[in-house]
Amino acid sequence: MQTQAGTPAALRFQAFPSFINRAPLPFVISFPPTRRHVRVRCSAAADGGSIGGNPQPQVQQRKAYPFDAIEPRWQRYWEENRTFRTPDEVDTSKPKCYILDMFPYPSGAGLHVGHPLGYTATDILSRYKRMKGFNVLHPMGWDAFGLPAEQYAIETGTHPKVTTKRNIERFRSQLKSLGFSYDWDRELSTTDPEYYKWTQWIFLQLFNKGLAYQAEIPVNWCPALGTVLANEEVVNGVSERGGHPVVRKPMRQWILKITAYADRLLEDLDDLDWPESIKEMQRNWIGRSEGAELEFGIVDSQGYEQGLKLSVYTTRPDTIFGATFLVVAPEHPLLSSLTTEAQHEKVEHYRELSSKKSDLERTDLQKEKTGVFSGSYAMNPATRETIPIWIADYVLGSYGTGAIMAVPAHDSRDYAFALKYDIPIIRVVSPTGRSDDDSEPYVDDGIMINSSNLLSGLNINGLSCNDAVSKVIDWLESTDHGIKKVNYKLRDWLFARQRYWGEPFPVVYLDDSGKVVPLQENELPLVLPDLDDFNPTGTGEPPLAKATSWVNTVDPVSGRHARRETNTMPQWAGSCWYYLRFMDPKNPTALVDKDKERYWSPVDIYVGGAEHSVLHLLYARFWHKVLYDIGVVSTKEPFQCLINQGLILGEIEYTTFRDQEGRLVSADSVGITDNHFQERIPAEKVMKVGDFYVIKDNPSVRIVARAYKMSKSRGNVINPDDVVSEYGADSLRLYEMFMGPLRDSKTWSTGGIEGVHRFLARTWRLIVGPPLPDGSYNCGTIATDDEPTLDQLRSLHRCIAKVSEEIQETRFNTGISAMMEFVNAAYKWDKHPKSILEPFVLLLSPFAPHMAEELWSRMGHQESLAYEQFPEAENEFLKDSSIVLPVQINGKTRGTILVDEACSEDDAFRLASEDEKLSKYISERMIKKRIYVPGRILNVILDHHKLQESSAL
Repeated sequence: MQTQAGTPAALRFQAFPSFINRAPLPFVISFPPTRRHVRVRCSAAADGGSIGGNPQPQVQQRKAYPFDAIEPRWQRYWEENRTFRTPDEVDTSKPKCYILDMFPYPSGAGLHVGHPLGYTATDILSRYKRMKGFNVLHPMGWDAFGLPAEQYAIETGTHPKVTTKRNIERFRSQLKSLGFSYDWDRELSTTDPEYYKWTQWIFLQLFNKGLAYQAEIPVNWCPALGTVLANEEVVNGVSERGGHPVVRKPMRQWILKITAYADRLLEDLDDLDWPESIKEMQRNWIGRSEGAELEFGIVDSQGYEQGLKLSVYTTRPDTIFGATFLVVAPEHPLLSSLTTEAQHEKVEHYRELSSKKSDLERTDLQKEKTGVFSGSYAMNPATRETIPIWIADYVLGSYGTGAIMAVPAHDSRDYAFALKYDIPIIRVVSPTGRSDDDSEPYVDDGIMINSSNLLSGLNINGLSCNDAVSKVIDWLESTDHGIKKVNYKLRDWLFARQRYWGEPFPVVYLDDSGKVVPLQENELPLVLPDLDDFNPTGTGEPPLAKATSWVNTVDPVSGRHARRETNTMPQWAGSCWYYLRFMDPKNPTALVDKDKERYWSPVDIYVGGAEHSVLHLLYARFWHKVLYDIGVVSTKEPFQCLINQGLILGEIEYTTFRDQEGRLVSADSVGITDNHFQERIPAEKVMKVGDFYVIKDNPSVRIVARAYKMSKSRGNVINPDDVVSEYGADSLRLYEMFMGPLRDSKTWSTGGIEGVHRFLARTWRLIVGPPLPDGSYNCGTIATDDEPTLDQLRSLHRCIAKVSEEIQETRFNTGISAMMEFVNAAYKWDKHPKSILEPFVLLLSPFAPHMAEELWSRMGHQESLAYEQFPEAENEFLKDSSIVLPVQINGKTRGTILVDEACSEDDAFRLASEDEKLSKYISERMIKKRIYVPGRILNVILDHHKLQESSAL
């Protein structure tokens, strides 16, 4: 490496022109010891080529601008100078902004162009906030435990830590190639023992507070694979991998008591700057409801009590007179007691079938309801009538009491079930207060009817539903038939996985008693042992059971023989609190320093996909509240503002249809049951006519035009590496922001990125100048030291105002449009003052940082622009002060011109001379004088004698 004299860290780069037979032009950048300085010395800047190394042997295609030379150079500069490092100790008198991406799982496939959408948005915000004087925390890390790496290990025999390390390196390289301003000094991985030491520490706090417990619950067990599967790994009762039968099997599991925080998780949503749809999803997931828990006495078919009671939960106790049967879940603990000998075989068969269905399948509103009679009955306490008890899988054992009172006249699921099994339907709510024979279930509020019984002493006829609820609850409590009850859909969090690649639980079980003993904090981290065999054991025990020397241990406190837990924590564990570790990633003695947490909390802007809107966000909020209660954090909520970016779909696919004889069939003629062949056709054979797409050569044939989510199976995945190679990172960043509103889904278009690339090329030529004949560019820029005109100042400050507002409101696409308008206007100027171009480069820098840094450097600046002050719009240049100025010739008004209110006499005369209507009256040699009253009138007095001489000629 050559170095510039007197500059210890200078780097010399060779940028190669388009033509292989020309000598390369030197381009030297100096890197002094400070992080923010850059000196540029160049004889000429080439239009492209490699940075360092040997010239490429092949002829290179001329680039629209030299992004392939610029971008690697500035990425290297940022990395070597740690430009975006947030110091461990910051000036806390300055405002802070913590901007965070939902950190990725580093898969082997690497990034596709959908991933950088959110990352680019947070990078723009981070760069903007730095330039506005904020201390910015913008880190990146890896959610690297989980099932995919373990499955790959099973298939290939490669240890998960090997593939995880390789995948992380690929992701990191791709992210750096896009110029994101992450503080890489804070990088972390959930698989690092120094990180999961504190995940284990949090688990111990949960355990000590009674929020982590063990219970035997049903899980998805696949005998063929010998392992437990997550719900999403079970499709139609079989394993997604291999198609093997899956059954529900009770197993002892670790569970976290998230339900203890249900009310707080609900209440604190109101104070968050989150999309209302996401908050509503969390409210629905928590599912707080008020109702009653009723007890139905079990009786035989003759109505004699059997000494057993069945509890049900209902949100509509007002409809108790319409309850004509009860339904219990197939996994209800009283099922065996409720099943008569005559019904035993049918019930067992039904229970086995139900065990093969997921909860999602069982509660699908569209599916046909199934069930089986238990053989037992219950007494409706309000009607004093005997009603049958059924088993049906649309009732879940995990919700409420696992049993419901079915009111078919006022519930669509109960209605469908009652129709199928010929169970009475009694209407007890009417919108009018009168009985009717409407065959459909009425599910709204109304007036109570058919709701009185002298034997039970309850009469709610004529009451509104709300009043009836209160009266029924009072009656239930006074007669010992039930109590008022608040219930939640939210279930406690199943926190164990029968996997290897996860965080070990920091507990041991004493051999002689089985007692759970938590590890001491000084024993953390409990490091995951190395294994060569990651296959399931086939017995239900997790793979960790194979590490016998690790499993068999001694309790350090009592000295008694013990065994370690062989389940591992789920992938959610490490992602629940990573935002806190980013604040203080190297702290060996605490999860996070209290002063640093107080300064940086909460996360100001959190960006990620809506698919994490419930589970990850709910789990993270739960852990945060526990940490708040024990004094680790100072805020009640972790993420103040949440933004969900939309999806980027693949390019539009065009599909046509052919019949059995191979003839083209118009898409509007194809029926659902028609047996036609589909055929993909290229875009160049398609045209749009009105609202439809047709084949160019046969416009009578309509085709289907549709964009799909990117996936390997469709072959529509766009690799960002390919885009960067052809168009540059700045073009990719700019295009993803220009496609449409950040929160909307968008369709990828190669033509679209070409348009944005042309804009960047125009910007480059506007400031640097046109290319030389060999494709290279002159050193420096064409910026002048001229004073800017009022028109130029207005164009600039309107652009500043628009871009600033749109960045703050995350309307990046319209901010880019404002910059495009500025460039269009600037191309019409004769001169380009430096005082106008420099602020524009600063505006551009959050969006296209590589080009902006290069242009800033070429303008003679020795410091990176990363911490320059972002331009401020001046109000005096934002006013629209244009006026219509009358123009007189010898005192007679001949026309008008549009001028600025502060327009000078010379500018007004120039505009009049250029006006098509007025120019025929004006000739410089005939003008005797000009009379100008600013904002009022321009009067041009012509020399009468010269006018006569001109007429005579």
